[in-house]
Amino acid sequence: MMLNSTSSTLSYFILGAYLNIGNLRSFYFMITAMLYLVIIVMNMSLIVIICMNRSLHEPMYLFLCSLFVNELYGSTGLFPFLLVQILSDIHTVSASFCFLQIFCIYTYANTEFCNLAIMSYDRYLAICFPLQYNTRMTCNHVPIFIILIWLYSFVKFLITLSLNINLLLCGNIINSLYCHNYLVVKLACSDTKVNNIYGLFGVVLSILVPLLPIIYSYMKILNVCFSGSKQMRQKAVRTCTPHLVSLLNFSFGCSFEILQSRFDMSSVPSVLKIILSLYFLIIQPLLNPIMYGLQMSKIRKMYQHLFCYKMLSGQTDPVQVQ
Repeated sequence: MMLNSTSSTLSYFILGAYLNIGNLRSFYFMITAMLYLVIIVMNMSLIVIICMNRSLHEPMYLFLCSLFVNELYGSTGLFPFLLVQILSDIHTVSASFCFLQIFCIYTYANTEFCNLAIMSYDRYLAICFPLQYNTRMTCNHVPIFIILIWLYSFVKFLITLSLNINLLLCGNIINSLYCHNYLVVKLACSDTKVNNIYGLFGVVLSILVPLLPIIYSYMKILNVCFSGSKQMRQKAVRTCTPHLVSLLNFSFGCSFEILQSRFDMSSVPSVLKIILSLYFLIIQPLLNPIMYGLQMSKIRKMYQHLFCYKMLSGQTDPVQVQ
């Protein structure tokens, strides 16, 4: 459908990547709803554990709390919308909600990468400067870093959104499961030079700004590992493994999403394209609480304490209580 109007008067977009699932609709709805529920429960439980226990009010765990909040934020920008679309026969979305979803998903991705970058810097200080760690990374510094991460992501994509809303669009079909910034810009029949320049500048900022502290931090950590003792190497591996797994997983998912939105992927099966487009929005919020929940000894102990407390409470015989 071709529409000769500005995006400010465009009433809706059509999402063209949904398959005809027929009788499997209920099955896909249940699977998606279960995934969303698991993400909410796991991330919320870790947020509550960190907030309610003063022994976990340390920089590393506060950065983790910010990471888990971001997982909930990004998931909420996708899953409720996805559940509605699965039940719907006509896959349309209002223009205003589409731009809101673009803002939510893109700020989620940028905040995730920046959060992982500041966590790598935190690990660098803990491993390379263990004696000075408490003076270099204080609890007063942590909220400043977290506020800057979120503020940077929000401001950057507010500018992107303001540029895109003023575009003259000559179509309203987006070949995706959700609203995608680049695909909306491709619908424009007006001059997109400013959008493309700022878009390229934004991509460089989104990748380069977090990537520099990550590379620097891990170069220093590797240097300490190679020149340090076996105990130092074991500590570095133990503390950096969940962060590296999370970083690589997120980079993997984002790379596939960027590639398939900008290049011809017609030879790739539709089911595989759907999985890859949702990968960084589903697997990352599932993986992080599992990785950090199992790897961090303090969080494990809190889980065990809560579980044992509930088990003992359930087994207590009121008659025997004196």
